[in-house]
Amino acid sequence: MRIAVIPGDGIGPEVIAEAVRVLEGVGARHHLGLELEMLDYGATRFLRDGTTLPKAEIERLRRECRAILLGALGDPRVPEGRHAREILLALRAELDLYINLRPVRCLADRFSPLKGKPATAIDFVVFRENTEGLYTDIGGIFKKGTPDEVAINEEINTRKGVERIIRAAFEFAVASGKRHVTMADKSNAVRYAHDLWQRTFAEVGAEYPAIAREHLYIDALMVHLIKRPESFEVIVTGNMFGDIVTDLGAALQGGLGMAASANINPQGIGLFEPVHGSAPDIAGKGIANPLAAILAVAMMLEHLGASAAARDVERAVAAVIDADTLTPDLGGSASTAAVGAAVLRAL
Repeated sequence: MRIAVIPGDGIGPEVIAEAVRVLEGVGARHHLGLELEMLDYGATRFLRDGTTLPKAEIERLRRECRAILLGALGDPRVPEGRHAREILLALRAELDLYINLRPVRCLADRFSPLKGKPATAIDFVVFRENTEGLYTDIGGIFKKGTPDEVAINEEINTRKGVERIIRAAFEFAVASGKRHVTMADKSNAVRYAHDLWQRTFAEVGAEYPAIAREHLYIDALMVHLIKRPESFEVIVTGNMFGDIVTDLGAALQGGLGMAASANINPQGIGLFEPVHGSAPDIAGKGIANPLAAILAVAMMLEHLGASAAARDVERAVAAVIDADTLTPDLGGSASTAAVGAAVLRAL
């Protein structure tokens, strides 16, 4: 079972080092036969020889690896984050990783930022469409730098793309015993593209009569996530709105240091990563929170069919939180390495 590991930039190598230690530990415990391949794609490689991520390498990863573990990409030395965009968006597009799966679960009452809302009130999953929408980089700039400058980006929504992410949300609800799926769009303003979401949600949802379905405009959803997070189980939405919703979700579960994600095509390789960025301001200080990266490992193990190993990792993370072995972002004083070591001990 070969896993490609791309530590990335900034705090990426620091948190991925701890995630790898946990992965190796739980892999040995469960006799998973893991083979980790470390890859150096990131800002340092780009600045050295101009390499981002060759298409041939993506094809090799598709053939030879079962999953990819990614740290974080982004470095102020690279103008406009070109390498980060070309690596991450290329992986999502070329591997057709159309599901961005984001569990939003608060693991301790003290992490909840909402008055009167305990951790148990914050437990839902977001299905974000990952290959279409406004992030396809279709558009351009005319008369750049002049008073007459025009800048255009186009939002792309296809019936195939919209249907498969909505169907994935309903299938997840059925498989996990959930009873409620919410779809968010802005069809009252984005009339044609989001009408496609409305119609598809109604048609696909009708195939799952046991699952209650709810539509909310994206701005209303953001309000209700603050006021009544306990009423949400599965949320499905487009690429840009999903980006925003999941960042709010990270805040609800204790911050970006607790937020893990998966980029999935059920028929192929998956990409697993912490949600946080490369955080260059704290890189090298040994204080970055590795729990999101470690929880991404749990998601990867689940995807690979190693459910028992995934549960072990989740229980170990919960035990470390209960013991208050936390980095400064969560109010503790432990180092990145100390938190990783504590998870290993809990395993």
